[in-house]
Amino acid sequence: MKKVVSLALIAALGFSVLAGCSGNQKGGTVNTDGSTSMADVMGALTEAFKEKEPDITVNYSGTGSGSGISGVLDGTCDIGLSSRELKPEEMEQGAVAHVVALDGVAVVVNPQNAVTDLTAEQIADIFTGKISNWSELGGADAPIAVYGREDGSGTRSAFEEIVGVEGACVYTNEYGSTGDVIGNVASNENAIGYASLSAVDSSVAAAKINGVAPSEATVKDGSYTIQRPFVMVTKEGVELSAAAQAFLDFASSEEAAEYITAAGAVYPN
Repeated sequence: MKKVVSLALIAALGFSVLAGCSGNQKGGTVNTDGSTSMADVMGALTEAFKEKEPDITVNYSGTGSGSGISGVLDGTCDIGLSSRELKPEEMEQGAVAHVVALDGVAVVVNPQNAVTDLTAEQIADIFTGKISNWSELGGADAPIAVYGREDGSGTRSAFEEIVGVEGACVYTNEYGSTGDVIGNVASNENAIGYASLSAVDSSVAAAKINGVAPSEATVKDGSYTIQRPFVMVTKEGVELSAAAQAFLDFASSEEAAEYITAAGAVYPN
């Protein structure tokens, strides 16, 4: 009789342990929302993470940095994505920044444009309308079409703050994504805009700033000055699910460095 009880007790304990292990296994869905500039980095990270944790699905929605930060603060997403530093008022609401990469904000012109080396002062003057014709910079006699991102974009906030033109830019057109800016600069010989370095392709030319071209090396050593962080945002006091925590830990680890670099961004450490 005692033997039967003992076997039953062992079986029960064994089931309890297995159930406990099952409950601690990482699995489920992680919803991320925010910066469109982080699309390539997020694509690389989620693909690599899927191989590591096949039972976890990471969803990405590119709605802009401001929206992503708001989403994590109001609980509509697990992790917000921002391509700018957090504002004091966002941190006061509990937003916490986890920098996973660095990115240069490239000033892009049409490949047919002869003006490919600008000073920081000239860029400020172009975007505020003080310089309005390419001939003033040694280029063609043509009006400058100034393209930028919509209000609330992390790329726009970072660019305007770094260049010192916050709230003073005079845009010919504003666009809802990095891809739209690049596409429209590529189709207009007189256009200038800005975009995440990780998104720049051969359809546009990235201008030198004060003689320094944007690249992984110049962003990392700080010689290219128009740069910003890629940030994953959580809310202070709100515990992430096991799945969300696992993804954040992976994205912040040295293991993620090769994927971040492959996506065109710069590993920060």
